[in-house]
Amino acid sequence: MAKIAFILLCHKDPEGVIRQAERLTAMGDCIAIHFDARANREDFARIRAALADNPAVTFAAKRIKCGWGEWSLVAATLLAVEAAVAAFADATHFYMLSGDCMSIKSAAFAHDFLDREDADFIESFDFLSSDWIKTGMKEDRLIYRHWFNERTQKWLYYTSYDLQRKLKLTRAVPADIQVMIGSQWWCLRRHTIEAVLAFCRERPDVMRFFRTTWIPDETFFQTVVRHLVPDVEIRARTLTFLMFTDYGMPVTFYNDHYDLLVSQDYLFARKISVDALDLKARLGELWADDAAQFSISNEGRSLFTFLTGRGRVGRRFAPRFWENEASLGRERELLLVVCKKWHVAKRLVEAMRQRTGLPAIDYLFNEEGTPLPDLGGIQTTLGKRTRHRRALLRMLYDYYGSDRLVVCLDPSAIELMRDFYADRCRTRLLEVQCDLSDDYLLGHARRIGLAGDATPPEVADRLLPTIQYDVRFESEQIRDAGFSDTHRIRERSSAEENAAALAAFLSIPEDVALQLAFTDHLFSD
Repeated sequence: MAKIAFILLCHKDPEGVIRQAERLTAMGDCIAIHFDARANREDFARIRAALADNPAVTFAAKRIKCGWGEWSLVAATLLAVEAAVAAFADATHFYMLSGDCMSIKSAAFAHDFLDREDADFIESFDFLSSDWIKTGMKEDRLIYRHWFNERTQKWLYYTSYDLQRKLKLTRAVPADIQVMIGSQWWCLRRHTIEAVLAFCRERPDVMRFFRTTWIPDETFFQTVVRHLVPDVEIRARTLTFLMFTDYGMPVTFYNDHYDLLVSQDYLFARKISVDALDLKARLGELWADDAAQFSISNEGRSLFTFLTGRGRVGRRFAPRFWENEASLGRERELLLVVCKKWHVAKRLVEAMRQRTGLPAIDYLFNEEGTPLPDLGGIQTTLGKRTRHRRALLRMLYDYYGSDRLVVCLDPSAIELMRDFYADRCRTRLLEVQCDLSDDYLLGHARRIGLAGDATPPEVADRLLPTIQYDVRFESEQIRDAGFSDTHRIRERSSAEENAAALAAFLSIPEDVALQLAFTDHLFSD
């Protein structure tokens, strides 16, 4: 059976590195770690101490300061590979990972996958004729010498580059080498790795050449493997799922991407958000689940392109393809409390929490500072919450362990109400109608930017009728939408009348509803 030696390059999150190493080695595999020398020395000491008693963990013989686009990344990889070859004589495959990678299949699935095909998995395309490089320099990566870091030593980098171009100081690629290019995330068989290490010792001319190419982590292994291994034994693909935006930035995966990831025809994925703790926990459990079954759709990239295209032409509320079901769930109930006076709704839902035990969230789609649990980053901004509202609510149901959830909305959020009522879950709505004084309406105008502290009284007087109409229009829109299962409480109604509406809305006994209706200062400003 396949035994994988993972080659882990990392530079941050020591606790995450420790968990990753423990998780991957628990299923019989092993790991060699290179922790960037630029990183905190105490962090590395913590990693070594935590993993000291694990015989399936080894470390690169020395730490190198790594920089993007530099040979240092290849050098660090070779050090970790040498350590793994020396420490793990029974390792059959060597799999390149970063600290941002996570398994998206079970260990049993990964081992079976590698056992089925005697091949190396590495993207390896002709450097000059392929379209792998989308923008920026191409041939110049090779024919000029790149001694400096383009990101941290820009002046030196471009001065050296421009001078070589001006003086025509080009160089040739080693005569017997066809330069290839591809992703740095590969999985190679043991005899291939041993052949690569031998090549490094025997061909100092090739090593010298690649040391001063630009971004050699995309060309060195890709070239050498293709030079050493017959084409029929190479699968020109990576086993690590990753996507890039139109701007060349890697797509980051969050807690709600679980269903997308496990349905892809890959063994690992990157980049997983450092904040996506729930996703990491679920994927960690999956790696250890020998009985897990997988339905492979492999549509991630094409659907990502399609849906980001929809966003650019303004089509809103498209279901997110990575959710097994875009719905909140038929078995769930969403209780919307709609009120223009936010403080009134907040008092009411706080009383609901206290007297019914229902999880209730204040104006999460209207107010940035609404207290929310950490859901892997999806909750951090109003824009994210609105774009990913169903995924967000699903995670809130899971977080609270409840199939019922109370959410406050401003009456202006009619599109959100329509969207939630179109869902398969059962949606109820409670409209809280308050008396709105002129002072309150002027305060509302200031909150939404229609007026300021210096607005003249005569201008404010002219604004009031418009604001009053706007508030009435929002309420009428809710009524005209024809939503089912709607209820209303009013400031001018008796506590008994409001209790009847609350009892029906929350499906609670009338005595509890009456206690809610008698909430102290419920409608007070």
